[in-house]
Amino acid sequence: MREALENLLKSAGFRAEGFASAEDFLRAAPFAAALCVVLDMQLPGMSGLQLQQRLCELGWRMPIVFVSATDGHLREQALRAGALAFLEKPFLDEELLGAVRNAIAASLS
Repeated sequence: MREALENLLKSAGFRAEGFASAEDFLRAAPFAAALCVVLDMQLPGMSGLQLQQRLCELGWRMPIVFVSATDGHLREQALRAGALAFLEKPFLDEELLGAVRNAIAASLS
């Protein structure tokens, strides 16, 4: 799924980099330059919600677009914590691309 999303974003003209885990993302020095993060709720190790919380603790406020096949409770929790969008799997490519475009526009305004 990670590779498919990365390829989709690149084919639409976005610069995208995938990470195997939240911890890998946090170790990547250039993450601070991200205009948007596409994040799954279920990750190995730290969950998507935990990564969202950690980014807030670090002072990083880049927009987050969650993609997940999870229940409404976690969706509401993510949105209350500041996620810009939450797409339930399966979703259409254009839904994701639209959410990413909106997130980038929000981060640039």
